[in-house]
Amino acid sequence: MDKKLEIDRSRTALVVIDLQKGIASMQTQPHAAKDIIQNAADMATAFRKNNMPVFLVRVSSGPKERLNPLVDVVRPMPAQMPPDWSEIVPELSTGSEDVIITKKQWGAFYGTELDLQLRRRDIKTIVLCGISTVFGVESTARNAYEHGYNQIFAEDAMGAQSTEEHEHAVKKIFPRMGLVRSTKDVLEALG
Repeated sequence: MDKKLEIDRSRTALVVIDLQKGIASMQTQPHAAKDIIQNAADMATAFRKNNMPVFLVRVSSGPKERLNPLVDVVRPMPAQMPPDWSEIVPELSTGSEDVIITKKQWGAFYGTELDLQLRRRDIKTIVLCGISTVFGVESTARNAYEHGYNQIFAEDAMGAQSTEEHEHAVKKIFPRMGLVRSTKDVLEALG
């Protein structure tokens, strides 16, 4: 049985990955996007109520900004994204103190000011959630681990293209980098 989750409110932030209109409209497993969004919104509300930072990360890249490495599987992307593609979903009701981070690749650290903004607030622990478990969330988690952050993964506030991908990350990868818990666990720890 997992030890009861304790969260230091003065040194913990919520980091929400890619819950934006263009990505949240995709099908996710094992948790539906609407459930992921609701769980993330519940945590964001609790963090804001406790005067804790909320970081909303979105990806925004046009054809000239996209990474184009040599790969075996190329995911087709439209030449032009819809104008609201990178807007944060309205259910997260962005708070006035929230920090919006715009990234150009999977992970939220490289090429952004996420690390700087976390350190300025003396954050030592991040609660991580979003879409997709094995791309945006896992890439950010690996970078957070390399930067020395403690991590709490809200397993039911993330999803992937398949249940197998999601479960591999939450059962094999994330437990080696932090604590895997539920949204309920996080909310209970915040009181």
